[in-house]
Amino acid sequence: MFFKKRRRLWEKTRLKSSYDAVIVGGGLHGLATAYYLARDHGMSNIAVIERRYIGFGGSGRNTAIVRANQRTKENLPLYAEGLKLWPKLTDELDFNLMFFNCGNLNLAHSESALGSMRLLVASAQFQGIQSELVDAKQCKEIVPILDISDRLTYPILGGMYHSPGGTVRHDAVVWGLAKGASGLGVEIHQGTEVTGIKVEKKKVVEVETDKGTIRTAMVLNAAGGYSTLISAMVGIRLPIHVLTIQAMVTQPLKPILHHVVSSGAYHVYANQTLKGEIATGAHMDPWPNYTTEVSAQYIKHQAEALTELMPVLNGVKFMRAWAGLADMTPDMAPLIDGNDHIKGYYMDCGWGYFGFKSGVVTGRYMAEFMSSGQCPDILKPFTLRRYEDHRLMGEIANPINYGPWN
Repeated sequence: MFFKKRRRLWEKTRLKSSYDAVIVGGGLHGLATAYYLARDHGMSNIAVIERRYIGFGGSGRNTAIVRANQRTKENLPLYAEGLKLWPKLTDELDFNLMFFNCGNLNLAHSESALGSMRLLVASAQFQGIQSELVDAKQCKEIVPILDISDRLTYPILGGMYHSPGGTVRHDAVVWGLAKGASGLGVEIHQGTEVTGIKVEKKKVVEVETDKGTIRTAMVLNAAGGYSTLISAMVGIRLPIHVLTIQAMVTQPLKPILHHVVSSGAYHVYANQTLKGEIATGAHMDPWPNYTTEVSAQYIKHQAEALTELMPVLNGVKFMRAWAGLADMTPDMAPLIDGNDHIKGYYMDCGWGYFGFKSGVVTGRYMAEFMSSGQCPDILKPFTLRRYEDHRLMGEIANPINYGPWN
């Protein structure tokens, strides 16, 4: 019996000595930028360099939630546009990204949290994004397994329901973009480490790797948690701290949780995957580190938080756990820059735990930025120079996004 040899999703090629552009980081942001550079701007002589394997970092180490209920006027339009891209990209790539538009419910446990949510809802509605404030009874109607009694440590007073939100399968997005980019001529080099970036007269001229030297005039730093190390190669210090985020899934269950649920007071969020597992995460290690280990303390915290909010989960077993690195900036907004400090050197990093939901739309605008040399208006607020000008964004003021360091 003969089996037809399957074609690889992306071609395996030898590293060339020169490229029009080198993208450091084989995650969602890097692959999306490569794809749109090739699709929209005719740049196919591109190398995506990944030290491990594509999706190894934050792109594959998250809980796959997508939403557009941020706080600031700079962030909201970008995330809203990103949400609309998922179904279009599924058709375009001819690859099932498993986009599930299930809606996102953020719980409020105090009057101050409700007040902040009123501001969030008003900001979203002003931008034309669907979001509404709901009371505790409506929270129960949306997610019947919630306990809205006063027995909780932090009783539920209401919440914010963002119906356009949902989930996307993270591995599928990485593979689909890699397939699409490779089909347009982009080369993806896994197991290749960038060891240096050569700059002459404030211009990028070469990228050094453990597989050889590459001549190029354009480099994108999309290395996520390792972006500070890449920028240090060109003498740029980034205001980024790397913190570990832990997550896990339970044993598969029958469908009981039909929306994404999150709670800032409990430091927990959860959704049920298409396989029936309850995926949960939120707590962040309070000290900078590069570990991807999971702690017993975190497992205990998740079990206690989930079973208090949703008692039906009492006794359900955790099956798998993982951790990823979040590149956190002081104002919880990304760093997007290019041609400012060094000609030909671009940065797309500092996304913290918002990087997954922003990857595709940012990649499309980064491709426009790199091909033209002119930063699109939607990305301009995220320049590194905002710290020099004391123009920090207000995203950290969102109580839903508080971490244990606050």
